[in-house]
Amino acid sequence: MSTRTGARAAGYTVCMSPQLLGKRALVTGASKGVGKGIALELAAAGCDVAINFHSDEAGAMETAAGVQAAGRTAVTIQGDTGKARDVARMFEEALGAFGTLDIVVANAGVQTWKPLLELTEAEWDRVIDTNLKGAFLCTQQAGLHMKENGGGSIILIGSGCNKIAFPLLSSYTASKGGIEMFTKVAAAELGRYQIRVNCIAPGAIEIERTKQESEDYAASWGKVTPLGRVGYPADIGKSCVMICSADAGYITGQTIWVDGGVFSRAIWPAEGRDS
Repeated sequence: MSTRTGARAAGYTVCMSPQLLGKRALVTGASKGVGKGIALELAAAGCDVAINFHSDEAGAMETAAGVQAAGRTAVTIQGDTGKARDVARMFEEALGAFGTLDIVVANAGVQTWKPLLELTEAEWDRVIDTNLKGAFLCTQQAGLHMKENGGGSIILIGSGCNKIAFPLLSSYTASKGGIEMFTKVAAAELGRYQIRVNCIAPGAIEIERTKQESEDYAASWGKVTPLGRVGYPADIGKSCVMICSADAGYITGQTIWVDGGVFSRAIWPAEGRDS
């Protein structure tokens, strides 16, 4: 299903900077949160954007409204990124609307908070299928198209789990660690076609989901982040614009940490920390 809309998305502010004028992008999981921020920043940089969603059609329409408010074309496409048939159809619809794709951001992701010894097979499969298998399926479809069309940029979304273990998130940690290594092998194989593949690893980003993790998510993570604040979807979106731009044309196979420095420092006991 594809729809086009032209209203303004509320609650997200972007700065118009057409570094990617005329490019066409697909962003998965873009109905809210980080995916929405990526879609809006790509639009502000000049991209037409295909917005994938799984179940939140209303959210996808809000994202599309923000893309249209930036003067770009928005297409919404439903699909489960963990299913090959859905991903193939998603690319068919995006290519039908835009003719080509220059940028693909595999952002869709889920997580299950549960002790390892209590995690069910179904819960494990859901996270691995959406996060890791979804990254594979989207990269494969993007690569097949970009190989025949002069190249492009693929971005996979990692996490602090790329670097350190998160207790109670064993399936999520496994999926994100896998994405980092998959990024490298995809870049190594696809570079000959002028396809760049990179991973962006966010730190503590305040979105609808993370705000439910603590009473004051921004304050609790801002205290342990060297830059002194939590991150926002626009921080990730602007980083995607940078990596997709011609200025980053020699960067591939890399994980770019967009975390305010939080995962670059050791966490010491309180008495051993600087005040």
